[in-house]
Amino acid sequence: MAESSSPTTKTNLSDDDVGAIDRLRELYARLRKELSRVIIGQNDVIERLAICMFARGHGLLMGVPGLAKTLLVSKVAETMSLNFSRIQFTPDLMPMDITGTDILQDGADGRREFQFIRGPVFANIVLADEINRAPPKTQAAMLEAMQEQKVTVVGKTFRLESPFFVLATQNPVEQEGTYPLPEAQLDRFMFLIELDYPSEEEEILIARTTTGEALPELNHLMTAAEIIDHQHLVRRVPVPDHIYKYAAKLVRKTRPHGASAPAWIKPLVAWGAGPRAVQFLILGAKARAALHGSYMVRLEDIHEVAVPVLTHRVITTFAAQAEGLDAKQIVKRLIGETIEEA
Repeated sequence: MAESSSPTTKTNLSDDDVGAIDRLRELYARLRKELSRVIIGQNDVIERLAICMFARGHGLLMGVPGLAKTLLVSKVAETMSLNFSRIQFTPDLMPMDITGTDILQDGADGRREFQFIRGPVFANIVLADEINRAPPKTQAAMLEAMQEQKVTVVGKTFRLESPFFVLATQNPVEQEGTYPLPEAQLDRFMFLIELDYPSEEEEILIARTTTGEALPELNHLMTAAEIIDHQHLVRRVPVPDHIYKYAAKLVRKTRPHGASAPAWIKPLVAWGAGPRAVQFLILGAKARAALHGSYMVRLEDIHEVAVPVLTHRVITTFAAQAEGLDAKQIVKRLIGETIEEA
């Protein structure tokens, strides 16, 4: 059920915050326009990346090779004047290859001493390419940096610079020789962002724009400090009480052993989403509301972020797989039922 409130209905936000949301909406429109110079289509993906960034979350990107994942992330970093690094995960990748390590070097006084050499995780935007190809110990090092925004090497702790955003990719086609992320580690990602093939018209346009000279350089739209200010702004977006209740109700329905779960879900779901899903639903809805110029969170904001928040947190049973049902289909059905009850 859609709410009657206008996207621009003012709440008890300060005048400064109202103006900041207006500027963020305009900035987001400019960001999409700027990225469209080199990225054809993928509008939903761009929006979900932006939501993750301004909500201070991380994204798990799923898509077959060749869909410009690396190009998209690097161009987002370019428009935001952020440092970007790409880590290609392989079976022989070690934790120190990500975090960095101490190297014995000659000091200024002639004595040899250890100096910490920073790894590629020390960047504002990190693309962890095919994270499921690395062994669990290496995955854990990456996920610890995501959770704590710091790394520990030989007993020394080093803080990672803000803003810090990780986009990890998994190839859904090749599973041989991979180490799938456990459910507890999947839960660290705010969104599961799925890429699909472009339409025929988009594919023709991609061929036209990418087979000539070098791609154009994009304009810088904001600094790291401005992004941090926007992240604080997102946290201040008001949320009505009924939205909190709605988000909690939706998440609790995914748990097959809970009293809120509908009867049809019990044989199809082994494990449902935990409390972190409610947090990410609210934060994602806040970020989406601000990006679209709304001064408060509405139900439609929850609906738009529910699929990327919940899909990787709902673990299906063999019965669901036998029926050809995946987590995304189950989540969409739950959302539809919850909308009707709202």
